[in-house]
Amino acid sequence: MTYNEAVKKINSLLVFGSKPGLERVSELVKRIGSPDKKLKFVHIAGTNGKGSTTELIANTLTKAGYKTGMFISPFVIDFRERFQIDGKMIDEDELAEIVEQIYPVVMQMKDEGKIITEFEFVFAIALVWYSSKKCDCVVLETGLGGRFDATNIIDTPLVSVITSISLDHTAILGDTYEKIAFEKCGIIKPNGYTVAYGEQKDGVLDVIRNSAKEKNNKLYIANVNSVTKKSSSLDGSEFSFSCDMFSTDDLKIRFIGEHQLKNSATALYTIGVLRERGFNIPDSAIQDGFKTAFFPARLELLGKNPIVLLDGAHNPGGAEALSRAIKDNLGGKKKTGIVGMLADKDVHTALSMLLPLFDEIITVSPHSPRAMSSEMLAQTAKEYCNNITVMNDYDEAFRKALSCTDSDGAIVIFGSLFLAGDMRKVIIKNLKP
Repeated sequence: MTYNEAVKKINSLLVFGSKPGLERVSELVKRIGSPDKKLKFVHIAGTNGKGSTTELIANTLTKAGYKTGMFISPFVIDFRERFQIDGKMIDEDELAEIVEQIYPVVMQMKDEGKIITEFEFVFAIALVWYSSKKCDCVVLETGLGGRFDATNIIDTPLVSVITSISLDHTAILGDTYEKIAFEKCGIIKPNGYTVAYGEQKDGVLDVIRNSAKEKNNKLYIANVNSVTKKSSSLDGSEFSFSCDMFSTDDLKIRFIGEHQLKNSATALYTIGVLRERGFNIPDSAIQDGFKTAFFPARLELLGKNPIVLLDGAHNPGGAEALSRAIKDNLGGKKKTGIVGMLADKDVHTALSMLLPLFDEIITVSPHSPRAMSSEMLAQTAKEYCNNITVMNDYDEAFRKALSCTDSDGAIVIFGSLFLAGDMRKVIIKNLKP
């Protein structure tokens, strides 16, 4: 089986959609040898900040000398981003080999009326790979929710992490912060350790505290005041950190925005718990791990003359963080936005937070069956910005943005990770010298 054939096999399972319950994926993993039982995990759930927090923790563990798996969802540039060990994606041939091994089991279960979804299959592939490579630790990001997420079949992890909770996937997870927090807290297992992002909406921390207490977990709330900012710009932030567990200085991240300092606090509290649990993670590994951490399409700076920022912000929490970053870093500049969103997102809230900050908006449509058309998005956008252009070609949209933005201005692309991956290629191509 070739790599392309393997990806087609994986994608063929998309037609089955998502179905709640962990019984099927639990059975699949058992049938392939229970690779999860041979691994240790840091399990991460939340609405916003999961990817950045996952990358900071995983990269630090790698710098400390541990063979570290990282599982993320979704990918932005390459499908293989989902499966990484020490920052390197799975080899194409290895992926094909594992798919060839597992796919017959998936088809056998289908014949028995037990349908395995695409995400469940992807997770099973990851477990087989991490186990075969004898990873010391896997930093595991949930796909959707937590309680019924396929990743939640694992036993009590080294530490459960709950990042920022916002309103997203409300039809599935609930329409209040408390309901969504309850679903995310489903990853908290008995007699474990939990770290929670400290600056949550009203009621969220109460849900987290109750969940941790019910499961007899030692809970750490990542105090945002544990981080002291020294400097912040489009090149990232420099800061120090101090909490009851440990203190460290000379920290730097390339991630942009105040929210990333809060994500950093969550990651650092998690590292503190891992230290308490026997991991040897020196300050030098934390400094190196944070300085070299990279995650595409999370307020990613792709150009400076003009400034070009790419962000996957697509829900109210993400829009709020992006809005703050724009105000902090792009004040006084002429700003052009390229926006595309999925129809099942809270489009009005996101646009109301962001569009008044821009001089001009170009609407496009993400490449997804769930996409809102650029024309329909423009109709909504007119409520918040007077200068709207509808376009359907990404290259043309970015070239138009360049043409109406001088070297001292800024272009910001946002609205969906489905948009971000494709636009990133367009931006890099058009900004080549």
